[in-house]
Amino acid sequence: MREITRPVPLCLPGGRLNPEAAGFTRQPLHTSDGLPSGPLHLWRTKRWDYWGITTERFVLGMTVAHLDYAAVMQAYFYDRLTGKEIVQDERKAFPGAGTVRLPDGLPPLSVGGRLEPLRLRFADQPDGRVVLWLESPRIQAVLEVAPGGESLGVVVPWSAKRYQYTLKDVGRPVSGILQVDGEELDVEGPDAFAALDRGRGRWPYSMRWNWAVAAGTLPDGRRLGLQLGGKWTEGTGATENALFLDGLVHHHDGELAFSYDPADPQAAWTVSGDWIEAKLDPFHLRHARTGALVVSGTTHQAFGRWSGWAAAPDGTRLDLAGLTGWAEEAANRW
Repeated sequence: MREITRPVPLCLPGGRLNPEAAGFTRQPLHTSDGLPSGPLHLWRTKRWDYWGITTERFVLGMTVAHLDYAAVMQAYFYDRLTGKEIVQDERKAFPGAGTVRLPDGLPPLSVGGRLEPLRLRFADQPDGRVVLWLESPRIQAVLEVAPGGESLGVVVPWSAKRYQYTLKDVGRPVSGILQVDGEELDVEGPDAFAALDRGRGRWPYSMRWNWAVAAGTLPDGRRLGLQLGGKWTEGTGATENALFLDGLVHHHDGELAFSYDPADPQAAWTVSGDWIEAKLDPFHLRHARTGALVVSGTTHQAFGRWSGWAAAPDGTRLDLAGLTGWAEEAANRW
């Protein structure tokens, strides 16, 4: 893929893909303020920011999204010690202005929204930190994501009218306080990591994808993160696959092979390619289903520990044993 090194608008006036936007970046350089929306454009514009947190004790996911015809906010918590699971999912059809905020410019950005009883805010700080706020009846959190270095931006061009800008930032240290049902949990330590998934684009009606993330600390102290994707990029010439090593992004062309049985909670997920052979052994499997008939979505997400290897830029095989993260299959008609 072509590397982009200067700011570029995602789309042209009228909403068609800007040909100069196709490629990948090592920092946020795409702006998307020209995206058309509404019924005249078939409700195809989708925007979201998702933060996923993994620690030795728990996993936490937070989403703010606008699907053109609906605002969506979600919080998901799973306690690895007790097995407690909390799902907070709020939606509003044809929301008014200001229900959720998903800016289209370059960072620093302030993303957030309020769909009672859930409130979320993700605020970039001038020094590169990101502060995450979550408030709901059962979960409250104030978390600080440390500066992480480079991030991976990719534009996936299905056609001139259907395209997606995705920004992935994996393996960023996170700390702070999380309260769940009145219990206070410290978020800290060498195994506490955050991952960002930011999306802005114009989607086909039906789409299926795989996504996997791994993060941890190598024995020599270096931070290692993996960003792996599949299915949705096939045939486009774009991939969202990368190795994050001590804050530097190493992008990889070529599709990866995902193998899994989402119906079996104990079954391993594997990801294979010429630079990686990775296996996820789940400790928890999440099934999520929304909507019906015309609009629907299904997600199978496995949280677990990774093993196997991935090749560093110099060809050295990095041991993935002990890295924590997730792998998922999602299918949407939206």
